[in-house]
Amino acid sequence: MSVAAFNHRGVWAIYRFEMARFTRTLLQSVVTPVVSTSLYFVVFGSAIGGRMSRVDGVPYGAFIVPGLLMLSLFTTSISNASFGIYFPKFTGTIYELLSAPVSFYEMIIGYVGAAVTKSVLLGLVILVTAAACVPVQIHHPFVMAAFLLLTATTFSLFGFVIGIWATGFEQLQFIPALIVTPLTFLGGAFYSIDMLPPTWRTVALFNPVVYLISGFRWSFYGMADVAVGVSLGMTAAFLLVLLAVVGWMFKTGYRLKK
Repeated sequence: MSVAAFNHRGVWAIYRFEMARFTRTLLQSVVTPVVSTSLYFVVFGSAIGGRMSRVDGVPYGAFIVPGLLMLSLFTTSISNASFGIYFPKFTGTIYELLSAPVSFYEMIIGYVGAAVTKSVLLGLVILVTAAACVPVQIHHPFVMAAFLLLTATTFSLFGFVIGIWATGFEQLQFIPALIVTPLTFLGGAFYSIDMLPPTWRTVALFNPVVYLISGFRWSFYGMADVAVGVSLGMTAAFLLVLLAVVGWMFKTGYRLKK
């Protein structure tokens, strides 16, 4: 697809529609996640932080900030993108979109771009909220921004795949609730995997979320459970795989055309 053939009007229409839906549901989209994250600070920061004041020299309340940000980023990115593409399927308007002069790459840019924008904005709001509660430091702001954007894009694509795959609203919540959230809790969001016994640490390294949280935490405090380059590489590889899956879904019409 050449630059001249790029349908920027179509992309902008999809993006603007999704962002308008976001502004209409600010209470659900922004306030609820911020309140939930604040409760994590109260429960984990006060209860556990009172017993374990520091982790590798970082106050425990500040230590869990990257993990909480990642947890929020995972869930909101998946939720925004999955609902964005599933709703047209549910209402039947997906056929109008498929027949419009908009390629599937342009549809991805519109839907995923809006989901990424919403997730990043929410992440920044949570970061500001966290900074008001605990002493947050960002040693590598450009790396932090790169991880934030790359993770939001990756999980928005993941949500896009879920939205196409899902045949009911309950399936939109199945993977985030039963797979992504548990993997996040087991992936070092609230602790360093170096605290685990050697056997369990080895098992934890098979959890892909470990690499995302570890790299993101390094951008804050310069400490990581695995090498930062490995974390970036794993995230980029997951992103490329998801792009290939989405491309295959559109080319084959998987659960898009009856």
